[in-house]
Amino acid sequence: MAEAPDANRLCTAAARGDLREIEMILQSNIDVNEKNIFGRTPLQVVKLGCPCAAEALLLAQADPNLRDPIGGLTITHDAARDGYVDTLQVLVNYGANVNLLDGGGNLPLHLAAREGHLDVVQFLIQHTTQPFQKNGAGLTPLELASVNNRDDTARWLETYRSTNSH
Repeated sequence: MAEAPDANRLCTAAARGDLREIEMILQSNIDVNEKNIFGRTPLQVVKLGCPCAAEALLLAQADPNLRDPIGGLTITHDAARDGYVDTLQVLVNYGANVNLLDGGGNLPLHLAAREGHLDVVQFLIQHTTQPFQKNGAGLTPLELASVNNRDDTARWLETYRSTNSH
């Protein structure tokens, strides 16, 4: 088991997206799911625009489905909300579950739709079991896109729903 300073070092390297430092620290066989002083794992704080950094942690057995202590978010929720489709692809390839709800009853798809990240929505909808389920506020991803004036995303979701309802 790693001492907290090692976990903190790995989290700092992950947050910077410093692949070289991440790989060097991982060579010391530390527990990649060890939490830092803020209660988060390296994967939970990884720089989202660095899919290679996320992949290095996942290769070392980082758990992509651990929840953040605040809000119950997973790394998949964070990447979806912030529009990082490349990181989401890596996460899904390593077993991230995009069907987990956060503390507000949101799927990652809800968050991507709310923010209008169409490429993320298009990716996630292929992996989401119930893409039109309501969140804790009673809104579907389509409704979230609409009320937040994410018109392109709302139109795409409407078309998708029309062509995929049987």
